[in-house]
Amino acid sequence: MAVKFGPRRGLYIDISQEMEKREEPLAADESRHFERLDLIYRSLCALLFNYVPTSGHPGGSISSGRLVDGILFDAMDYDVSNPDREDADIISYAAGHKALGLYALWALRNEVMRIGAPELLPVDTRYQLRLEDLLGFRRNPITKTPLFLKLKAKPLDGHPTPTTPFVRLSTGASGVGLVSSLGLAFGAMDYYGNDAPRIHIVEGEGALTTGRASEAMAAAGTASLKNAILHVDWNQASIDSNHVCRDEEGPGDYVQWSPMELAYFHDWNVITVPDGSSFQQIFSAQRKAATIDNGQPTAIVYRTTKGWQYGIEGKASHGAGHKLCADGFYQALEPFLDITGGKLPRCEAVNQRCESGKLTEIVEECFWETLMVIRTAMERNRLAVDVLAHRLHDARDRLNRRNRKPRDKAPKVSAIFDTATKTRGSIPPEITLVPGKATTLRAELGRVLQYYNKLSNGAIFSAAADLLGSTSIITAGQGFPEGYYNALTNPGARLLSIGGICEDAISGILSGISAYGHHIGAGSSYGAFMAPLGHISARLHAIGNQARHEVTNEPYRPILLICAHAGIKTGEDGPTHADPQALQLLQNNFPPGMMITLTPWDPQEIWTLISTALAKRPALIAPFVTRPSETIIDREALGLAPATDAASGVYLLRGARGKGDGTVVLQGSEVGYAFVETALSLIEKEGIDLNVYYVASAELFDLLPRSEQERIFPEARAQEAMGITGFTLPTMYRWIRSDRGRLMTIHAFQKGHYLGSGQAHMVVAEAGLDGESQFRAIIRFVKER
Repeated sequence: MAVKFGPRRGLYIDISQEMEKREEPLAADESRHFERLDLIYRSLCALLFNYVPTSGHPGGSISSGRLVDGILFDAMDYDVSNPDREDADIISYAAGHKALGLYALWALRNEVMRIGAPELLPVDTRYQLRLEDLLGFRRNPITKTPLFLKLKAKPLDGHPTPTTPFVRLSTGASGVGLVSSLGLAFGAMDYYGNDAPRIHIVEGEGALTTGRASEAMAAAGTASLKNAILHVDWNQASIDSNHVCRDEEGPGDYVQWSPMELAYFHDWNVITVPDGSSFQQIFSAQRKAATIDNGQPTAIVYRTTKGWQYGIEGKASHGAGHKLCADGFYQALEPFLDITGGKLPRCEAVNQRCESGKLTEIVEECFWETLMVIRTAMERNRLAVDVLAHRLHDARDRLNRRNRKPRDKAPKVSAIFDTATKTRGSIPPEITLVPGKATTLRAELGRVLQYYNKLSNGAIFSAAADLLGSTSIITAGQGFPEGYYNALTNPGARLLSIGGICEDAISGILSGISAYGHHIGAGSSYGAFMAPLGHISARLHAIGNQARHEVTNEPYRPILLICAHAGIKTGEDGPTHADPQALQLLQNNFPPGMMITLTPWDPQEIWTLISTALAKRPALIAPFVTRPSETIIDREALGLAPATDAASGVYLLRGARGKGDGTVVLQGSEVGYAFVETALSLIEKEGIDLNVYYVASAELFDLLPRSEQERIFPEARAQEAMGITGFTLPTMYRWIRSDRGRLMTIHAFQKGHYLGSGQAHMVVAEAGLDGESQFRAIIRFVKER
């Protein structure tokens, strides 16, 4: 018997059948104008690849051009004069390898405004992408070629980043763009409510084969994310395959579903466009998507041909094309030249090294000359330009008529940053802990996030890999409606359901939520899994924040990657989960100011560390919090520094009473508690006088002025110190500078193997990091000085 889908909220529509019931959306002359635009666009794609050889992806850029024409000139309500307008619809190139096409269309749209509606051009050229800027395609910012400098061309990244107008995210790593774009949709939906900006996501079927894509599509369907519209350029060609998905011709090389089946399986509306080259079908499908009101996201799947009419089709055109000024290149441009009467430089000199050695300059001159042919073609096609310019005016007018406003009691993320900046040095009474009581690091992190969530009307969206209660992040959503967020049935909830056990999609969706600008995404799982699986999305989020900052000078928009059940104290789960390596993947592994890792030992430090990190506004914050319950230490009674000293990242936990017999640097909750509860008293009985430092955040310390760093932790201390860490040895190199100190440092892998399973104290003892083992190591270190 055949297996059928169970009941679905989503609809399944074949637009060719739908069109039989109604008139075509475009009049004949309008259709001709778009045909001409696409011809110029495809020719420009060919030019870009020709003059930036071995760079870009012409095939997918060409096959997706027509569907993007529909988005830019018909479907989107946006203000082309103001790329950062918050209430506008967004187009997000999840398929970052189609950047060549993005830049080409952006430049042509700019030409439309320059010629037909100059009043629409952004006054600040930073918010334009001009034809001149195409000279910067895949060029480094330090490029010094004559025309690049003379025309002030922008360096255009190989995959899109927010240095380009209308680009909100860095995309390109397969599937990550789709996931983070859905995060934008979550952010917009929650901030604006029912009439939220629509997020138009341009993707190919190749990225849908990634696990993270399926995870994120499950999340969007489950959450009734109706403002997400996925546009799939289904051309069946990847780098290695010309038959990616199963279709009517047989099994796929990679997957046994079609994009329509995948979307429908995840409870999306599906509109299939059998002829992705037909503007009538494209416009009909996009207009149909705007009318569906069942609360579910929508996928429009366009059947296309990669490299259509380029002369090289299918997988051969994915990341390759015609060689520089080859006959095939000129043949691909013949239809454009025949219609426009333009002439291209033959550039024979390009194919041989000229005696002057100025090959790059010659290529650039030819490139610019051909771009002027494109410009002339646009100027001579004034009727089509005027029609397109009018559509851009209409898009802005539609947006203005919508008069979108934030929903009632919308999140106010600025309240978090303001409070963090003002109060990080003092712990609120409701967060203050009483010595002698028991709690966990993870529980206190949940309470701190809950405090900030209430303060900000729910600006923190939280998710976990089926570990909401286990990692205590569920506390962050308490005080709001129970259960998971659903845009229709439970819009007030602050907990997200993201596909189940899906650290990859969690980190990607939360990055998009934070990038939208009105929330902070917080995702939690075992540190063993969150650190590696969240790394790709985290890196792209950091790149996107850097790019956006370069243009706007605004601070970064952080996400929290909560590495819970961190370290070897998760011993019952064994070495597969009790991972000391996770910190090394993140700590000091990003450009300065991008990532702040937090490694508290005492739950009393959580408020100070989280607040200080939030006040610094990095792109990423990664708290490492352990699972077991701990007794709150009376720090004052033991002569320890107050918990608020953790704000400096590294601090003197306990200073020597006299001249001092040496320096010990601690890192990790397991070693912090073992030292304070056991080793400290043994050392005192032995009469050893130490300077004891604790590393609560390497990056917070790095953000201090050099003079302050030297005052807190002098270089002389680093030269004489030994270390004790529950993480890996390389995480101590910054603090332990001498060969002898590193040799004497004790760490999770000091015995040369992964640790076994068992209760926390047993695994800590096996590692040689328990209090008595610490004492013996310190004795050896001091006596051998």
